[in-house]
Amino acid sequence: MRRLGRILCTLSLLGLVLSGCWDRHELNDLAITVGVGFDKSGDEYLVTAQIVNPNEVASKKGAGYSTPITTLSATGISTLEAARKLTTSAPRKLFASHLRIIVIGEELAREGVAKVLDGITRDHEIRSDFYIIVARGTTAAKVLQILTPIERIPANKMFKTLETSEKAWAPTVSVRIDQFITKLSEPTTESVLTGIRIEGDAKKGSSKSSLAETEPITNLQYTGLALFKEDKLVDWLNEEESKGYNYIIGNVKSTMGHLRCPKGGTITVEIVRANSKIKGAVKNGKPEINIHVMLEDNISEVQCDIDLLDPDTILELEKIAANSLKKVMYDSIKKAKENKADIFGFGEAIEDVAPKAWKKLEPDWPNEFAELQVNISTDLHIRRLGTTNNSIIMRPEEER
Repeated sequence: MRRLGRILCTLSLLGLVLSGCWDRHELNDLAITVGVGFDKSGDEYLVTAQIVNPNEVASKKGAGYSTPITTLSATGISTLEAARKLTTSAPRKLFASHLRIIVIGEELAREGVAKVLDGITRDHEIRSDFYIIVARGTTAAKVLQILTPIERIPANKMFKTLETSEKAWAPTVSVRIDQFITKLSEPTTESVLTGIRIEGDAKKGSSKSSLAETEPITNLQYTGLALFKEDKLVDWLNEEESKGYNYIIGNVKSTMGHLRCPKGGTITVEIVRANSKIKGAVKNGKPEINIHVMLEDNISEVQCDIDLLDPDTILELEKIAANSLKKVMYDSIKKAKENKADIFGFGEAIEDVAPKAWKKLEPDWPNEFAELQVNISTDLHIRRLGTTNNSIIMRPEEER
């Protein structure tokens, strides 16, 4: 009997510990939120949620919804209050564990985003594998209302497009919330976020009829990098400056560019390998940065009269490419210096090699950064010419 009593007592204790899925959520009771937008609305925040219409997405014929997503908005003194207000119009509990994208309106980004992101970082239900972007020249609410072709759920489209463009096109960069928050907490290093704009009529783009055209009436397009100082948007990097930023920090995986031929015309090159090293130094009490970039290019398209089989021609093209690369990098550095925003982590490079000198430089680093000497060296090689040696422009008339 004593043994039986012990067994029953143990089972009772296990029953308390193993109480099953106490925090489970039934799928039919959830509104899957894939995108969230933050804007200013007077003295309050406007929160917009992009919610998946499950029956429309799962069913081939649809179930009566006009669109695959629904957007709901609410205002509040804090973002979390506004998010809770959404329950007054949503028939299901908002579930953000599958969040793919956060969009911040430009007006709000210029005022500061730290307070907005605080609540998201505290929420245990939200993962950190989504990206943050800035709505350029518009609001986050309008961006989230735009319907997209090919990828039916716009938040998924924005997520996948950002990942794809970062791998194949240098001016964009994908930033997760944990990466952004880490940069905000660093006193001398600033942040960048990719910008997105609405191409076309925003009002028509929110209608399902816009998807009936082979050429969409409205489209969402990534454009440039938003330059932050502390938690405020202060300026935009254009496409070339954004490329320069990614070259400097070693974030270029692959991209395309063009070179001017010596006799006129252009050559398109594909960057197939890129790497950069940033080294700090302090000379005579003055900080200095040395950047070395290693690049491998392939010639992809020739639209000029040029002999690619001549080694001297290749050397000349490599020189032209190196000068072009340096220009976009220096342009990016110039824009950052104008805003006294060290988005490259140059301060950390100085601290690594001269910690004692850094203690003197750190309190006034924005001004020191604005006057910082930056030297760029390149090691650039053109490796392949493609399946054709010279352009058809160079071929004899009878061979064309």
